[in-house]
Amino acid sequence: MDILAILSSIVGAGVVVGGVLTAASTRVVTQFEKGLIFRFGRVVGTRDPGLRMMIPFVDRMRKVSTQIVTMPVPAQEGITRDNVTVRVDAVVYFRVFDPVLAVVEVQNYLFAVGQVAQTSLRSIIGKSDLDSLLSNREELNKGLEIMIDSPALGWGVHIDRVEIKDVALPDSLKRSMSRQAEAERERRARVISAEGELQASKMLAQAGAQMSESPAALQLRLLETVVQVAAEKNSTLVLPFPVELLRFLERSTPQAPANPQAPQQATVAQEPAAVAEQPAAIAERADEPAAITPGPEQRQLDPPDEAPATYRG
Repeated sequence: MDILAILSSIVGAGVVVGGVLTAASTRVVTQFEKGLIFRFGRVVGTRDPGLRMMIPFVDRMRKVSTQIVTMPVPAQEGITRDNVTVRVDAVVYFRVFDPVLAVVEVQNYLFAVGQVAQTSLRSIIGKSDLDSLLSNREELNKGLEIMIDSPALGWGVHIDRVEIKDVALPDSLKRSMSRQAEAERERRARVISAEGELQASKMLAQAGAQMSESPAALQLRLLETVVQVAAEKNSTLVLPFPVELLRFLERSTPQAPANPQAPQQATVAQEPAAVAEQPAAIAERADEPAAITPGPEQRQLDPPDEAPATYRG
């Protein structure tokens, strides 16, 4: 019995030891990871996803994720090329393509990429002006991606893309930009209104030229306007009398011949001279005594005329 107990204890211990060794020598690598095998502190290889074996108590595995990492870059304050203070934040998308470089060449590749992104963002702010930050973000994103990707390649990290999220402006600058935008909208409105007036004037000139060739069209237009005004049910209707209609009537009225006008003008010129002579004649007649014709009564009172005396010799 003692022998069986010893054997069973030995077998049980072997099973326990085997289980411990098996647990120490197996690792599971997921689909989005790569396993680095360190043997006595030296990298001896990588392991693909799945159940992987290694020498227990000798090898050590470190797993590195190969997924795309989304890293927000804190807002960085800087001065643009046109001396405007802004705060810009961004987001960086990157992934590890070489786990050995990511683990061996840099102490913490996540922290290193974040620091490079912040310094590159400040640098791109100083090289750009405010209009570029607000409108040409695609070009700035590409330049920022190249600036971050250059040192990251030596760490086994590839920068997929960089996006500028927001550009924070001072309140005073926001007010100035709003006034500028309002002035720009007013300018566009005035230009559009002026263009409309120009086109309308051209069309009116063409319409006037066509109506001058056919006066009947002007009368039809006048009648149409009267109909439109009468449709509004007004109590008083004021009809405009266009100058073009007066010209049409003047052209349609026959004119007198030019020759008879000369004698008439001469006669009219002579009449003022005759009228001027009449006051002179009246003045001459005023100097003579007026002749009074005696009446019947006056004849009776007056004595008869004496006959002339006769001398006889």
